[in-house]
Formats: sequence, C-alpha cells, structure tokens
Amino acid sequence: MPNTAKDKPGDRVSSKTSDISTEAELQPESTSDPAFDSLRRRGHRVTAQRETILQIFREQPHGEHLSAEELHLKLVHKGSNVSLATAYRTLKLLSSIGLLRELDFAEGHKHYELKQDTLPHQHIICTGCNLTLEFEDHFLEEAGQKIGKRYNFEVIDAQFKIFGQCPTCKAAKGAKK
Repeated sequence: MPNTAKDKPGDRVSSKTSDISTEAELQPESTSDPAFDSLRRRGHRVTAQRETILQIFREQPHGEHLSAEELHLKLVHKGSNVSLATAYRTLKLLSSIGLLRELDFAEGHKHYELKQDTLPHQHIICTGCNLTLEFEDHFLEEAGQKIGKRYNFEVIDAQFKIFGQCPTCKAAKGAKK
C-alpha cells in the first residue's frame, strides 16, 4: 500500500506480508567485527552462512560444544538453508584460522566452540559417560606457545585433554567388582 497525499509525512506504511524499511535499516552495521576482519585479512569472504554460524557459536552458553550435526540442526531451526556439507566446510575454515576450536573428545566426531583468548581452557573427559569438564591452566597455554615458538610455528590453538573416569563411573565400576 503506497503513501498517498492523505498519509502524514513520516508515517510508516506496512501490510501483513511485507514491511517497508528505511534505508538506514538496510545498511550493514558500520562497526567492525574482529572475526569478519580476520576472515577478510586471510582473503575469505564474509558470507551470510558464515555470519549465521559465528552468531550461533556466540549465542552458545559458556562450556557448550557443538558437533557439525548439532550446528546444522540449529541452522535449520533458524530457517537457514545451509547444507550439512557447507556447515562442515565452514567449521573447518573457521577452525583453521583460529576463530573456532576443533575438539576431539574420542567420540568418533569433532566438537567445536568459539575461541576465546580471554579464557584459555582445557578439557577433562570421562571415558565412561563422556562427561566433559573445562578447567583453566594458563601454564598449559603458555607451554603451547613456547613450544610453537621453538619450532617457528604460528600457534593457532593449544589443547590439553585428560581422559579418565569421573567419580560416578569410577564408583559404578567399583560396585561391579
């Protein structure tokens, strides 16, 4: 429904199926995003799919890890038509440039989390029930950086994982004896 002479200047006209936006609402945000800047510096485009995937990881509660399949389900729930193959490729790319951490908890598939330089953390994983706990130890992060420097590597991520039995699984195992 177009504006007519009877409409007041500045009135916003809309219908049930569409909404007319102002030009300012259509413009991309002018603030720079470090993640997108990192992609561009490395010669990659910032696509809608990559933006959506990074946003999903930013919305994850601290300590939550996603597999490619879990990410794909979240994309589908958001109405995105990103294929599982594209999700895998994007996860690999974002991990390779250090925006995501690729985690292997010995479950037959990878998990991913947003890389946060302010909270370097590691994981302790129960081999019985897959309980995964995070812990912080700056010594381990520093050791990874020093070893990388010694061999002239640019360290993207340093991971330390401990596998063992949680108290519940250890007690259950002891009860079976």
